[in-house]
Amino acid sequence: MQTPIPYGRQHITEEDIQMVVETLQGDFLTQGPKIAEFENAFANYTGARYAVAVSNGTAALHLCAMALDVNTDSHVITTPITFAASANCVRYCGGHVHFVDIHPETYLMDVEKLRILLESKPKGYFKGVIPVDFAGLPNNLEAIRQLANEYNLWIIEDACHAPGGYFEDSKGVKQLCGNGHYAELAIFSFHPVKHIATGEGGMITTNDEKLYQKLLLLRTHGITKDPALLEENHGGWYYEMQTLGYNYRIPDVLCALGLSQLKRAEAGLARRKEIAEHYLQAFTKVEGIQIQPKALHTGHAFHLFVIQVQNRLGLYNHLRSKGIFAQVHYIPVHLFPYYKSLGFKEGDFPLAEAYYKNCLSLPMYPTLTKEQQDYVITEVISFVNGR
Repeated sequence: MQTPIPYGRQHITEEDIQMVVETLQGDFLTQGPKIAEFENAFANYTGARYAVAVSNGTAALHLCAMALDVNTDSHVITTPITFAASANCVRYCGGHVHFVDIHPETYLMDVEKLRILLESKPKGYFKGVIPVDFAGLPNNLEAIRQLANEYNLWIIEDACHAPGGYFEDSKGVKQLCGNGHYAELAIFSFHPVKHIATGEGGMITTNDEKLYQKLLLLRTHGITKDPALLEENHGGWYYEMQTLGYNYRIPDVLCALGLSQLKRAEAGLARRKEIAEHYLQAFTKVEGIQIQPKALHTGHAFHLFVIQVQNRLGLYNHLRSKGIFAQVHYIPVHLFPYYKSLGFKEGDFPLAEAYYKNCLSLPMYPTLTKEQQDYVITEVISFVNGR
């Protein structure tokens, strides 16, 4: 019986376990020194000035929206091919969500369609844009920044799929996802299927000190004990709630695991690229299998390896019957009942909808063996060829 092969999974080593055990045996389980240690290490990894660790990627998005003052008058743009949280964070703050269709060669927000949407309203109507580095392929944030500057928009880069990913700007400079060079804020997730796994957890990176300080406050109920920020000071115990925030803290034990995982981030990314290359070699000339056209992009971080086939449901069920648990990423956000209730409908974003009908994410994680991957490849090609 073939051991089940998921589409993604965590890799926990003895070193990871030891780091967690040492933290469990220390003085702090939460609100301790491991949090700042993880934040500093992650900021260094991305090239950003600041990092704020939080309870999950959705919390990261919500805090970013709050820090940028999204409110009931805010109109914000994102892509329909993403996890719902990329749009939901705007709704949490009472804002209005707009979508831009994807580009067929990248599956990312189409920058030209973004321009068309921006031109359709007076300048100042839209407040911000949330591009998503889907599957690990980075957006060209330089091009989006040019539009953002023209229309006075902020940018939140949803880089949950792309730690270690990068694009080269017009000067040939490598721009790492989350480095804060073009976006005000960027967010990451540490869910078990992501590059760095802490169980749950997320991170926000930024180069803006004011946003950084605001995020720290919002992360912990809007409460501060910093004597420099207090309006009054009754003694060493005193603290003030200065704004309405949330408990979006992350425990030290998870940050300890994140620190250990971060040490292997480059090796994990290299392995993901090896797996992607093997898939590319296997599928490129197989009629009936379409791969992400930009999958050869050197800065791709390969959280996912996505193919498109005509009989997606048939292939999905066939692979499951063989112990291969492929997944679909994503159902277009505008087609969920909640967003339909806001006025979106089928046909609004035809490229995203066409992509969804045929897409399937194959197993992609560093501990996937060559034998397991060859088995996946054999079963995919066998089904597509009708054998």
